[in-house]
Amino acid sequence: MDYQEKLLHIIIGLAFMLCWPMFSDGWRGSVLASSVIGINGVKVLLIGLQLLKDEATVKSMSRFGDHRELLKGPLYYAATITFACAVYWKNSPIAIAAICNLCAGDGVADIFGRRYGGRRHPYNTNKTVAGSISMAIAGFLASIGFMLYFSSFGYIIASWKMVWGFLVVTLASTLVESHPLSTDIDDNLTVPLASFLVGSLVL
Repeated sequence: MDYQEKLLHIIIGLAFMLCWPMFSDGWRGSVLASSVIGINGVKVLLIGLQLLKDEATVKSMSRFGDHRELLKGPLYYAATITFACAVYWKNSPIAIAAICNLCAGDGVADIFGRRYGGRRHPYNTNKTVAGSISMAIAGFLASIGFMLYFSSFGYIIASWKMVWGFLVVTLASTLVESHPLSTDIDDNLTVPLASFLVGSLVL
């Protein structure tokens, strides 16, 4: 993926979350909103399984032009946002943490890691220290921004406790993203899983 595609990785999820106040507060709004990304997720799944032909999508969402790549990162990305929206919705800081660390954190980490490179982690030479630092900063600041945004609508109550919770979740997600396991599996899966799990404990 090039920088333009990584920017889309950052923007799509965050822009979608900005639109959540347009939907009703109850489960109907949650289902309707989650279907927006969910339908695209189904399309990605069908293309990845070659049940649907769309070479343009394969080219834009894969590194090597292989349709099977869509069954990992792109599918995990869509599934995470759909799950966060359908299950946690806009009155839960866990949804904020998961989406912000996936979109802002992981997206910025890849861009800064490639652009500035430099020192690499001794336990995973595929990941850079610059990328991890930028991920932690971006994921945390995005989480705080959406905390204030949703708080202005009365969906959640902003607090210093929540701020510390976001910090813990972001640091945990950053550590997981830098782990070799994330390289072997896919950080579009491991990062949100870490956010959901740790978030359920501290948020």
